[in-house]
Amino acid sequence: MEAYIKHISYYLPSNKLSNDDISKEFPEWDSEKIILKIGVKSRNITSEDQFTSDIATEAVNQLCLEHDINKQDIDYLIVCTQSPDYFLPTTACIVQNRAGLSTNCGAIDINQGCSGYIYGLSLAKGLIVSKIAKNVVLVTAEMYSKYIHSKDKGNLSIFGDASSATLISSEGKYRLGEFSLGSDGSGFENLIVRNGAMKNAKILDNSEPNDNHLYMNGSEIFNFTAKAVPELIRNTLEKNNETIDSIDQFIFHQANTFMLNYLRKKINIPGDKFVVDMENYGNTVSSTIPIALKNRIDMSLQDNKLLLAGFGVGYSWGALVIYK
Repeated sequence: MEAYIKHISYYLPSNKLSNDDISKEFPEWDSEKIILKIGVKSRNITSEDQFTSDIATEAVNQLCLEHDINKQDIDYLIVCTQSPDYFLPTTACIVQNRAGLSTNCGAIDINQGCSGYIYGLSLAKGLIVSKIAKNVVLVTAEMYSKYIHSKDKGNLSIFGDASSATLISSEGKYRLGEFSLGSDGSGFENLIVRNGAMKNAKILDNSEPNDNHLYMNGSEIFNFTAKAVPELIRNTLEKNNETIDSIDQFIFHQANTFMLNYLRKKINIPGDKFVVDMENYGNTVSSTIPIALKNRIDMSLQDNKLLLAGFGVGYSWGALVIYK
């Protein structure tokens, strides 16, 4: 038995944070500089009373509405998030109830970041191939904005909030090929929130940045990525008996345009086979790949083979080839 991506939808919060908004607070950090360094013009931001279960439920509802899916047919829900409503219960159980899914639907959270979509697909494939489930919905839902201090202009410029929902089944648009996965926890401190859980975390304060807020060592993250990703792509191509020439499009985690362009050149991927789609979203963590993939699918292009690759916080990384 094979597993397929059948449908994808995503949800963007209505509030927007533009480069001009950021420049008003940081005059030295003008809009053109943000575009040049990061490649983002605007990003969507959750409201103060909006949390992960809210945007995850919106994504599930959008998926079912957009693709005429009977919610009672969904028998497993995976919610990938690093900003859960609570330490317990699992956010997936809250979403199962609020989205109106069957009580016969399994529901789990996975705590994974920029590689989370790939990890989630690997779990969904296992559930389908083993016949534990017939229709798995993988949700990615992240709101890093609530972790970022108001004085942190760098991370304010990079990250946006979003959620996505992907239906994985035994038939569909794209067959899931072979996965390459990896992790290296020695770098865990380089992208971290030391205190947390979203609904009761004291993260919205006027003090200096502290352990309640997102900390990112950008140079170390870049060094890790530059080392790990080229090998990840080589391994994934080899596992799927493919080459760079045989892949129609590469969709990497949309971290920032500087990093993406560096990786593309280092791996020798032609520019016309490499998707960059973050200008209007920012880095939405585990949702970057499904957003870019959904947008690509909606363009009705002849992409028969796509390589998807995620990498980042953890450190963790993963990739696979999907086949039309």
